Amino acid sequence: MNSELLAMLDYIEQERGISKEQVVKALEQAILSAYRKSARPASDLNVKVNLRTGELKAWARLKVVEEFPSEDEILLSEVQKRDPGAKIGDIVEWEVTARDFGRIAAQTARQTIAQMLRKAQKDVIQDEFKDKIGEIVTGTVHHADGLGIVVDVKKSEGIIAGRDRVPGEQFSAGDRISALLVKVDMEGSGPSLILSRTSNNFVRRLFEREVSEIHDGVVEIVGIARAPGSRSKVAVKSNDPRVDPVGACVGMRGLRVRNITNELGGERIDVIPYSSDLKTFIANAMHPAKLLDIELDSATKTVKIYVDQENSRLAFGRKAQNVRLTQRLIQWDINIIIQESEEEEFVRKKQEAAEGLAALAGISAEAAGALVEHGYLTLEGLGNASEDDLASIAELTDDDRASIARAVAGVKAAPQEPAPAEEPAPAEEEGGQQ
Repeated sequence: MNSELLAMLDYIEQERGISKEQVVKALEQAILSAYRKSARPASDLNVKVNLRTGELKAWARLKVVEEFPSEDEILLSEVQKRDPGAKIGDIVEWEVTARDFGRIAAQTARQTIAQMLRKAQKDVIQDEFKDKIGEIVTGTVHHADGLGIVVDVKKSEGIIAGRDRVPGEQFSAGDRISALLVKVDMEGSGPSLILSRTSNNFVRRLFEREVSEIHDGVVEIVGIARAPGSRSKVAVKSNDPRVDPVGACVGMRGLRVRNITNELGGERIDVIPYSSDLKTFIANAMHPAKLLDIELDSATKTVKIYVDQENSRLAFGRKAQNVRLTQRLIQWDINIIIQESEEEEFVRKKQEAAEGLAALAGISAEAAGALVEHGYLTLEGLGNASEDDLASIAELTDDDRASIARAVAGVKAAPQEPAPAEEPAPAEEEGGQQ
């Protein structure tokens, strides 16, 4: 075990950045614990590792006695073989390495050593990364599967869990990857660094890294709403009237925002100018949809947005994404109301009249449409039309005219509902009941 131990110490120090002193301390404590469980040695015991040879030995502090020693005592005659000046009552450090000590150390202490080494390594990791929480770290993909991505970051490991992965992103072992450091986990047995690529703050840090005006505080990110892997809305404002916040974020020929989009695997980024006027801010956030009107209800934090038919699809966006992201950005509920133009309303009413007339007259939709175009909207109106009037409508067939005549005749023959009569006088009402 000696050569194996020395090799392990060198590897851990070089590859994991943990000093030999830390490892040896953990190793001595682990073997001491294992030795106590199996050998029932002296109560005041310690284990020493020789860093030159790799040998492990057990030492006990024993009291020198003349005869009948207990487990914490040693005979004077035994001690005087090494130290002639020893006397009764002295406390000596005495090697008590058992013959099976090596087996005990190898079989019992390995798991405990590994656990203590992981703890020592986590301490190193915590010291290095505790001040980097909320920042972007970059590493190399160790492996990726359906459960997550394990990332080598310097001499430590990080994990991007499934919920923190951007949908659709694919990584292979050896790929470079950046992510937001969310937490340093000192309790779990797995990777210590908890990373995320779906956090809003990941987008924020990418902008800070790419846009110098944001890093310097000239331009400020007011809010972020994100559908990871698909689209993000980033609201920005300028603290310097001479600086255009949107232009600063987009960059020359869109280079800055394109770099961020590439880092996010093609996620679309909408950079939106913030306004303290909520209506203006909403109009900016709903772009490219053009809004007809905006109504605010401060009591319920609800917004009514009016759009025409042409802009309704843009207002909702694909799978209603545009309106959902805007809601998150402004933190108000949004109701979209689609208004018809006068022309659309006129066409709709003609269509409704034609459908009703076709059903009543028992004619085709095309024939009913032709009647509506000529001003006949009801059967009652057709009742006033002459045969010549109907004959002049070329779209009507003889069967259509016959169907119309029967329907009109039916209406005329049907008993007419009496017009509402005035309330009878009380005396007449009593007479009618008799």
